[in-house]
Amino acid sequence: MKVMIVEDENIVALELERIAQEAGHQTIGPVSTVEQALAYAPKSDVALVDLSLSDGLSGAQLARRLMDRFGVDVIFVTASPENVGNGIAGALDVISKPFSEERIVSALSRAEAARRKDFDRSRAVI
Repeated sequence: MKVMIVEDENIVALELERIAQEAGHQTIGPVSTVEQALAYAPKSDVALVDLSLSDGLSGAQLARRLMDRFGVDVIFVTASPENVGNGIAGALDVISKPFSEERIVSALSRAEAARRKDFDRSRAVI
């Protein structure tokens, strides 16, 4: 699965990248702005998205665009989970910082399973 890392804190981005790669995923990024994320969205299956990016508190708006326009699954990874409230419709998960490796791997596994299920369902329709 292709995992885009949308995070403006370099050390956090590198850790997310390492975790995703060790779990067997291909990573895209890290990217730190909405513009960069939208440029790489067509190549992504899932995105690990921080709420606060280098261009401001833009993660929630970015997530909506990734899901609606590109069909990218979104997992929020944020130090401010309360800003997500009851969630953003369609987001797969909200993970609080600091996070554990197991929590990230688990969320990516669920995303992969959901994508596989959707793929199998679409093949059955054909």
